[in-house]
Amino acid sequence: MSGEKAAKRSRVEDENGPVEEGFPHFATLAIHAGQEPEQWASKAVVPLISLSTTFQQDTPGNPFPFEYSRGGNPTRNVFEKCIAALEGATHAIATSSGLGAQSAIVQTLKSGDHIVAMEDIYGGSHRYFRKILGNFGVETTFVDATDIKNLEAAIRDNTKMLWVETPTNPLLRLVDIRGVVELARSKKEDIVVVVDNTFMTPYFQHPLELGADIVYHSVTKYLNGHTDVLMGVICTSNDELEKKIRFVQFAGGSVPSPFDCYLANRGLKTLHLRMREHQRNAFAVARFLESSPYAEDVVYPGLPSHPQHELAKRQCKGFSGMVSFRLKGTLENAKKFFAALKVFILAESLGGYESLAEIPSLMTHASIPEDDRARLGISDTLIRLSVGIEDGDDLVEDLKQALKASQEL
Repeated sequence: MSGEKAAKRSRVEDENGPVEEGFPHFATLAIHAGQEPEQWASKAVVPLISLSTTFQQDTPGNPFPFEYSRGGNPTRNVFEKCIAALEGATHAIATSSGLGAQSAIVQTLKSGDHIVAMEDIYGGSHRYFRKILGNFGVETTFVDATDIKNLEAAIRDNTKMLWVETPTNPLLRLVDIRGVVELARSKKEDIVVVVDNTFMTPYFQHPLELGADIVYHSVTKYLNGHTDVLMGVICTSNDELEKKIRFVQFAGGSVPSPFDCYLANRGLKTLHLRMREHQRNAFAVARFLESSPYAEDVVYPGLPSHPQHELAKRQCKGFSGMVSFRLKGTLENAKKFFAALKVFILAESLGGYESLAEIPSLMTHASIPEDDRARLGISDTLIRLSVGIEDGDDLVEDLKQALKASQEL
């Protein structure tokens, strides 16, 4: 049984949409891949936390299998094997954060290289490309990648990477991964296609299966799922890319702690259960918002009203737990809305068991220039919800009363 062997989905519907999705054998892989008790002298069923920073060598200069924990660690290996199986990858490289993963990937480039990236990506990624990477001679062009023609028009002779996030953050727009890959291969063999799979997770989407070269995550979000780990991961089946990124990590030092790897590995064990509940509740929330006179432009890939709903059904095996909408009124109405919330928490981040709400323009995407935010539609009344796994009825009732309060004089 392999994480690479994925069959077509079988969909089970209820009043809140599909609730049993994902790839075959996903739960079994999440629980057992890389977790073999035989790897420990004690035959421990739960993988151990190895805190040692250095490892004894039998003879000088011949470490096996570990030398120094920046280059590898038993607990980190366990997590990496498990997430690689879930993504259908040959290799996984755990990093200290999602942005650490991003920086390790782009550090395989050199001055003079060029990246084409989706325009409404995570604010931290946008900031890194504009304010850090550009200082080292690597230029990034941002385009609306929902139309492949925009990507094609932006490709230059020195383009080395196509960088997409699907769904995007916070507008939940989708990118045709297979279409991007076909474009890259038709233009230049050396263009690397990178996909941020944080919002969908491998439970709902396999970018490598669609031809992408690299998939990466902020493990902090859904993969860990408990809002208590800062971590990232890179997955690939390209041996050369893995060697380059692994060297960058070893030389640059973006490594997670063994304890964080232990927690993230534990988080993977319930990923399939959590994602089903996130999705079930997201459907309930999105459908309620569509019916509310106080919510406009409700965006959720699982809704038929989403302009790329058919692509979502074709490319993914579910729709995850992120919902965005525009609140009727102004920023003052939005402030009233947040003040009235009782279950949803006003906070950045996403993907934990708890429900969070935020205004991207003032929080996660505040670093994007105001003109760009306005052009993209990231206004002060755009609200992003990370729908948790509480009782769905309670979440709907909380939104209902907060929306009403937002419109009161």
